[in-house]
Amino acid sequence: MTNTVLIIDFGSQVTQLIARRVREAGVYSEIVPFNLAEAARERLDPQAVILSGGPASVTEMGTPRAPEWVWSSGLPVLGICYGEQAMVSQLGGGVEAGHAREFGRAEIEVKAACRLFEGVWEVGQRDQVWMSHGDRVTGLPAGFEVVAVSEGAPYAAIANEEQRFYGVQFHPEVVHTPRGAALISNFVHKIAGLPGDWTMAHFRTSAIDAIRAQVGGARVISGLSGGVDSAVASVLIHEAIGDQLTCIFVDHGLLRADEAREVVDMFKGHYNIPLIHVDARERFVSALAGVEDPERKRKIIGGLFIDVFDEEASRIGGADFLAQGTLYPDVIESVSFTGGPSVTIKSHHNVGGLPERMKLKLVEPLRELFKDEVRELGRELGLPERFVGRHPFPGPGLAIRMPGGVTPEKLEILRKADRIYLEEIRNAGLYDKIWQAFAVLLPVRTVGVMGDQRTYDYVCALRAVTSMDGMTADYYDFSHEFLGRASTRIINEVSGINRVVYDITSKPPGTIEWE
Repeated sequence: MTNTVLIIDFGSQVTQLIARRVREAGVYSEIVPFNLAEAARERLDPQAVILSGGPASVTEMGTPRAPEWVWSSGLPVLGICYGEQAMVSQLGGGVEAGHAREFGRAEIEVKAACRLFEGVWEVGQRDQVWMSHGDRVTGLPAGFEVVAVSEGAPYAAIANEEQRFYGVQFHPEVVHTPRGAALISNFVHKIAGLPGDWTMAHFRTSAIDAIRAQVGGARVISGLSGGVDSAVASVLIHEAIGDQLTCIFVDHGLLRADEAREVVDMFKGHYNIPLIHVDARERFVSALAGVEDPERKRKIIGGLFIDVFDEEASRIGGADFLAQGTLYPDVIESVSFTGGPSVTIKSHHNVGGLPERMKLKLVEPLRELFKDEVRELGRELGLPERFVGRHPFPGPGLAIRMPGGVTPEKLEILRKADRIYLEEIRNAGLYDKIWQAFAVLLPVRTVGVMGDQRTYDYVCALRAVTSMDGMTADYYDFSHEFLGRASTRIINEVSGINRVVYDITSKPPGTIEWE
C-alpha cells in the first residue's frame, strides 16, 4: 500500500474521525493501537504519522507513548491533544497535569505562521476549536515554537518546521472545529506531499484483484442481511469471481416493510446472482417470545442466524470461504491495546462467534472502508440509489425497536407505523437530510378516545437524527406540521396505536451505532 498515513491510537473516542478526515482528503489511512505500531509500520510503510488523543496523562508512569522510530524516521508527524503532549514529553518538553481543564468549544489566537495553518488561519486571527483536555504543555522541546494559544492552553498549537513535527491541543477531526478538516488536508498534502488520488474507482479495482488472488477457483458463500454492507460486499465479490459466489439470505422476519422482497428482487432479478432465500421468520419470532432484555435478543438473533446460515451452507457444500460485510469501524473496535482481533461474525448483528464447525476462511473486502465509503462503492458498482442511500438499520432490526417481548402482532403494528413514518419523510424531501430515522413501539399502553370509543393501545415513538460522520448525532428538527401529519396518519392507519411522541435526545461522541 503506497501513500498511507498511519494513525497511532492512544484511545480517543474520536480517533476514527481522524482517519475519515484524511480519507476525505483523498489519502488512504489506517488506525493502529500504539502498541502495534511497529508491525503496522513494516506492513504499510507510511509516509506520515498522526498521533491521536487519549484519556491518559503523560505525567503518569506506564501511560501510552509513541514508538521511538516515529521521531527518528524523518516522517512528518501531527500530534493531536494527548498526541501533542506525548510529542512534547518524549522530545524533552514539559507537561503538567490538571491545571487547565478545557472541554468543549474554545477560541484560539494564531501567534505565528506555519505550513500547517497555511490558507487556514492567519497571524492574529481568532477562531473556534474543540478542546478536551485536563493536562497542558508548559514548555517546548528544542526547535519548536508556539503558533497558537487559547485561554487554557498557552501551547494550543506548536510547530517544528525543520523536522515537520506539529502539535495541536484541540481536535481538528471533529466538526466542532470548523476549519479542522482543512488543517488535516494541509498536513497530508502540503507537509507530507501526498497526492489526493485514493478514490472508490481505485479501491474497486484493487479490491477485485485482491479477491481473485485470495479466492482463486474456490467457492464463496455470503450472508445477505438486507442491509447495505452485505449487499455491496456480495456485488463486489460477484464482479470478481462470478458464479463462484452463492448468497444466502436469511429472512428472520425482523426487517422493515418490503425490505426482504427488495433484496430478493435486486439479487435475483437485477444482478442474477445465485441466491438462496431462507424463510426463517417463524423460527426467529418463536425464539424471541417472552424475551425482554435487548442484549438477550441480540444474542438469540445472532446465534440463531449462525445456526440457520450454517444449515444452508452445509446443504450447498463445497464452499471454502465465507464473505462478510465487515467495515473498518468493526475492525478497529475488535482490536484492543493489549490484544488482537477478536473472531466475530459480522453478518448482520455484530454478536456471536464464527463456529469452529464451519471451517471457512473469511473474505472481507470492505474491511478498509467506513459506512459512507461503502455507499460510495455501492454507487460505483451500480446499486440503486434508493438502496445505497438507505438509512442504517442494525441487524436485530425491529426486535430492538420494541422494548419488551416480541410478538407477530407487535411486529406488524411497528412495521406499518415505521413504513408510514418513512413515507412521510420521503414525501417531504427530507430522507437524504437525515442520517437515520425509525419508529419504536414503546412497552406501554395508554387510554385514549378515538371517535366514540375508549381505546387502550400502544404508544409509538419516532426518532430521527442528523450526523456528518455517524459518530456524533443530534435530533432532526421537524416542523410541527410534519410531526402532526405523520402522527395523524399513524394513528388513523395503524390499528393498535393511539399516541405518537417524538424523541429529541442526542448522541454523544464515541459511539458508532445509534439505536
